[in-house]
Amino acid sequence: MLIRIFSLILGIFMSLSLLANELTLKPDAPKSYIVKKGDTLWDISGIFLNQAWLWPKLWRLNPEINNPHLIYPGDELRLVFDAQGQPMLVKGKPELKWSPKVRQQSKNQMPINTLPLQAIAPYIRYDSVKTLADLEHLPYIIGSDKGYKSSLDGFKAYVNNDLIIGQSYAIYHKGSAIVDPVTAENLGYNIVLVGTGKAVERGDISKKLPSTLYIDGVKREIHSGAFVVPVNDEQQYPAVFTMRASAKNTKGLIISSVTKLREFAKFDVVMINQGTKQAVQAGDVLTVSRKSPAVLNTDSGPEYTHNTSRWNRIGGDNRADYDMPTENIGQVMVFKVYDSVSMALVIRSEKALRVLDGVIAP
Repeated sequence: MLIRIFSLILGIFMSLSLLANELTLKPDAPKSYIVKKGDTLWDISGIFLNQAWLWPKLWRLNPEINNPHLIYPGDELRLVFDAQGQPMLVKGKPELKWSPKVRQQSKNQMPINTLPLQAIAPYIRYDSVKTLADLEHLPYIIGSDKGYKSSLDGFKAYVNNDLIIGQSYAIYHKGSAIVDPVTAENLGYNIVLVGTGKAVERGDISKKLPSTLYIDGVKREIHSGAFVVPVNDEQQYPAVFTMRASAKNTKGLIISSVTKLREFAKFDVVMINQGTKQAVQAGDVLTVSRKSPAVLNTDSGPEYTHNTSRWNRIGGDNRADYDMPTENIGQVMVFKVYDSVSMALVIRSEKALRVLDGVIAP
């Protein structure tokens, strides 16, 4: 009996998994599309699919080009169906029209990316979050050859550790704490990039001889106590993320944005209170949701709670007479994951997103 029940559950789970990975066209999907400058593969796939993260399946075959991911502005894309009836995009052949004028098309343009890498590259290359335990073990600047704080390039700083000569290092100041709004747990600290440099003298800290760092990229004033972290100058940024719908049990909140503004939109970077401890991975796509404003019945009719008088709110500011719906208002893709927090790129927003908006599996 238990085996039969288990088999039934497994069958249901596999069916749901297959449905989650099945391409579903939007009812208003066009038959063709002309690629525009600034488009991404994600944007274009979102025009055709309900699940834009399945874009690799939509581009899986393209006989017109060697690499189906190399699409350029001006290219015409056509929606066709394979022998199994599955949709796919191919590069079309636009009709030629004779004209007395010579038509020229520039070939020196860059192919479009999956996502705008310029928006996330700095956060991939340079860490932005550290726990208190991480910070306690990092080397730091103890002084400089100038003897004072500096905001100009071209000086030497001394570090209380044995650095590797020729290695590039990033220099950080400790920023604000990242606090989970639900549990009040300290999830780590924002660390602020203030400069970069290269090690020119190794030193020997066992003999109390500090290493020497030549500062060649000051972004903010650097002072003693700034943390020093190695950087890989040759790091390659992924042109294509393995994007997937996040696990079904993923449920968290947007807790901060890199800009620190009250509201943010497409291609802004945000932080969520989910990380490796919650099985979040780079490439996970999450839906952003928000509960509609609470409503109270008053003598004048239904009113939004935040607009009613204090008298109507007796019993608490959170009082409401209806359980208002929660609406999906956008999507984010996780691109960098820490223990209890992750950085995500806003890839779609129907309205301005805010701190404390929910993030859930799509």
